[in-house]
Amino acid sequence: MRIGIVGAGAVGCVVGGLLTRAGQDVTLVDQWPEHVEAMRRHGLRLSGTCGEHVVPVTALHLHEVQRIEAPFDAVFVAVKSYDTEWATALGVAHLAPGHGVVVDFQNGINDERVAAVAGRARTLGAVILIGAGLYEPGHAMRTDTGTVGFKIGELDGRDTPRARALADVVSAVAPAAVTTNLWGERWSKLAINCMINPLAGLSGLGTAECRSAPGPRRLAVHLAAEAILVGRARGFEVEPIFGIAAQRFVDAAAGRGMAEVEADISGDARSRGGGRPSLLQDVMRGRRTEIDHLNGHVVAQGRATGVPTPFNAAVVDLYRRHGVGALKPDPVHLEPLLALLPERSAA
Repeated sequence: MRIGIVGAGAVGCVVGGLLTRAGQDVTLVDQWPEHVEAMRRHGLRLSGTCGEHVVPVTALHLHEVQRIEAPFDAVFVAVKSYDTEWATALGVAHLAPGHGVVVDFQNGINDERVAAVAGRARTLGAVILIGAGLYEPGHAMRTDTGTVGFKIGELDGRDTPRARALADVVSAVAPAAVTTNLWGERWSKLAINCMINPLAGLSGLGTAECRSAPGPRRLAVHLAAEAILVGRARGFEVEPIFGIAAQRFVDAAAGRGMAEVEADISGDARSRGGGRPSLLQDVMRGRRTEIDHLNGHVVAQGRATGVPTPFNAAVVDLYRRHGVGALKPDPVHLEPLLALLPERSAA
């Protein structure tokens, strides 16, 4: 399969590098000049839970995409949510006519935005459950040890040959399955992102710490519960989160079974390992974050459906107060959120 990956960030590089090692024809496209040049000079270095590898890859700067002649069978849109439209348009321009497909390979709920540019008939969704980091040019690290890597799905919930074919391809990176509940999987992953990403970005804590430290862990439960209730109000069946039934988060936030849910979250964190979530990586590099497309999306959809989202709204407000590039991670930033907890004394 000839694959183009628009956005050679942490996930894009781990996926692109391992697919290249598996024999696929992959082209990585990115807007970070030093990163592209490092991959060209030295190959793409992969490390972490995927092992140590240096993979010769095809890497292009954005301005070099016009050189591409042979069309792609699949284009993975793996940029930040705020770059969705232009990245999709770039990929569609080099997509094989007829069978070519654009794959939404992002965090957030962006499938309809991708489809608005590519067309629904040419769009597939991929829910990403691997973890990765990119801390220096040309070097990506896989950080998860999970047993599920990807959920591939059609926007209309059908189980199709092309979805199965894509799942087979990306299984070279991590176990993949076809889902007939793409939107429920998306909201499950959105809940995970809303739980961990913003707390890490504010505090500087890594993924494992956010799921094991009592205060952040309890905040995460409340953030997830709000996302689940909003997703349900939108009409979606939200899939389990970290293997925990969605209803248990809702019950815990309401005061029923909090200790048990916290114990399960902590236990799963120890088994999976951890790294720096993508939003923390963005904060550390002074980049614009995806907060408006993660917690901000929950807040906006909650407002539209009449579901209160006080914890997510407070998180968004904290990020907006700091502005782009001004936030310096520190656990003290969690204090206004901890003050919202009804169980503050127990946290």
